[in-house]
Amino acid sequence: MTDKAILTCAITGVLTDPVQHLVPVTPEELAKEARRACDAGASVVHVHFRDQTPGQGHRPSWDPAVALACTQAMRDACPELIINQTTGVVGPDYQGPLDCLRATRPEMAACNAGSLNYLKVRSNGQWAWPPMMFDNPPAKVKDFIDVMNDTQTLPEFECFDVGIVRCVEMYVQTGMYSGPLEYNFVMGVESGMPADPDLLPILLKLKIEDANWQTTVIGRSDIWPVHRRTAELGGHLRTGLEDTFYLPDGTKVGSNGPLIEALAKCARQAGREVASPAEARRLLGLAPVG
Repeated sequence: MTDKAILTCAITGVLTDPVQHLVPVTPEELAKEARRACDAGASVVHVHFRDQTPGQGHRPSWDPAVALACTQAMRDACPELIINQTTGVVGPDYQGPLDCLRATRPEMAACNAGSLNYLKVRSNGQWAWPPMMFDNPPAKVKDFIDVMNDTQTLPEFECFDVGIVRCVEMYVQTGMYSGPLEYNFVMGVESGMPADPDLLPILLKLKIEDANWQTTVIGRSDIWPVHRRTAELGGHLRTGLEDTFYLPDGTKVGSNGPLIEALAKCARQAGREVASPAEARRLLGLAPVG
């Protein structure tokens, strides 16, 4: 177990309406939030790009110019910051995420490692949204890996279910991927792995030995026991306005800063220190700034 915990801030998410919740959308807003997150201990910012048209900031954008403006603003605010950008998109047309990768050349990017029935049922028994498939077949995964190789981007293999964790090793066995490994165990999606700390030892048995790993935990008060157990088991930690709006005591936040502060406390209570951006780069095998 490394005694340093890398903290990632999931700074904005994909669909949350900024009129209802204070999620950052514009490059200026992202820069301010990135600075808050870095000051609280985050070394990595996971970012989704939003439509910059006034009143449309709840919609995703795959405009490379928007992606470049957002990432550059955050880098200007925090020069050592590690950018980890989303690539997740439903359907066979994923040219937009590939174009954004080529435009921004981020240090890291999400690489969704398998498909999931993306479902949620409301308390009245009705679907929360029309049932859908978050489709990530091997050919699509390979296309993202290939572009990430070209842009020297570390894939963060997002695993929404146990079987997807096992797929990552198959990508290595078949030669689809041969670089440093970073797993992201995504827990709390209704039709994926639950936010249950008892799952973590099982997931660790299934990942490739010595690979880096972190948890992404989506929910409210139920997420914090998973964060604490992740810290105890040696994993890296992520939270932010994409994943939750709530601190361990149930207080609702209006910024990423307090969430990252609470995450840092989880790390320290487990006897670990929070990695600086330079230390995070070394742990992840990324090039130093400059």
